[in-house]
Amino acid sequence: MAVTFSSWGSPDLPESDRALAASRSNIPSHAPRFGRERALVAVVGYNAATEVTDYVVPYGILAASGVADVVAVATGEGPIRMSPALRFQAQATTSEFDARFPRGADYVIVPNVYVGAEDPVMLAWIRLQAARGATIVGICDGVPVLANAGLLEGRRATAHWKTIDRLERKHPATRWLRNQRYIADGNVITTSGVSASIPVSVALVEAIGGRAKAESVARSLGVMDWSPRHDSEQFKLDVGSLLTALGNKAMFWRHEALGLEVPPGADEITVALVADAYARTRRSDVLSVSGTDKPVRTRRGLMLIPDRISNGPDQPSRMLPLLQSLPPAQALDRALEGIAASYGEDTAAFVALTMEYPRRQGKR
Repeated sequence: MAVTFSSWGSPDLPESDRALAASRSNIPSHAPRFGRERALVAVVGYNAATEVTDYVVPYGILAASGVADVVAVATGEGPIRMSPALRFQAQATTSEFDARFPRGADYVIVPNVYVGAEDPVMLAWIRLQAARGATIVGICDGVPVLANAGLLEGRRATAHWKTIDRLERKHPATRWLRNQRYIADGNVITTSGVSASIPVSVALVEAIGGRAKAESVARSLGVMDWSPRHDSEQFKLDVGSLLTALGNKAMFWRHEALGLEVPPGADEITVALVADAYARTRRSDVLSVSGTDKPVRTRRGLMLIPDRISNGPDQPSRMLPLLQSLPPAQALDRALEGIAASYGEDTAAFVALTMEYPRRQGKR
């Protein structure tokens, strides 16, 4: 039995009790500012490397909800190279955002930006937005960025299972908590692994637009529970996981280039989850494919830059199903099933581990 997003966070609760668990968000209700009719959310990325799920999923969920104006931001000009796959063009640089919204955002979402975790432009902009009263949300290894910006001193916080011990040593003035998908402390929110981007985004919808709106968005995503309940103790890099990762990387002669066709209007949440999962296997790269080399506008207005043109040179080894007929949050479950079928259950389990996503081995 695989644990899916529809039950994740409360796998042992009967269905009748999961709605109750879902209501236990610890994110305070949004207080409108500056006479704005809707909250203003900025999702900020670092051009050289930004985690694709951390960035795209909160953007997609909040934009789909209609409770906020959402802006895709980058620290500099040009596209954002996502990791481990895809490229997107931001809608504004940080300086352009400041010019348009001098009072600042209401919420700033900070994904894992890898080598940008100590970037002066990134850190200065996050501090500026916090000083202007924005709630700063660190997704997965975006949490170290918040710590580097000095926003977690004296606060409670959580982080990815692989990172939290190191953060505890480096930032002892922060109270680091396990077994939480997300924690709100004042105007700072932190989350655990990559896959926590979905529940925390629905919780933000609830904080801004109310419970009924959150339930509507959750149903469209295929999500039942978005509470902070989480068991982080189950995630450990054991010998088996390490051997799987090293073995897959060593089998370079069996490495595949996988194509993911992205038509105009494709659901960016599904695209990000499928691409992210397959690109983590150490057995494959994921390339976006389009009928043109022009940027492709996704369902909620992101501009994806294709890696390949259909029927052009250097085609992928095989194409992946885009899974557009599924509720977006279920795409990860289906992708993990596909990974298990192609590369083995151990590889699927390793991918789920890196995303801090609870998945039991075996068929559903």
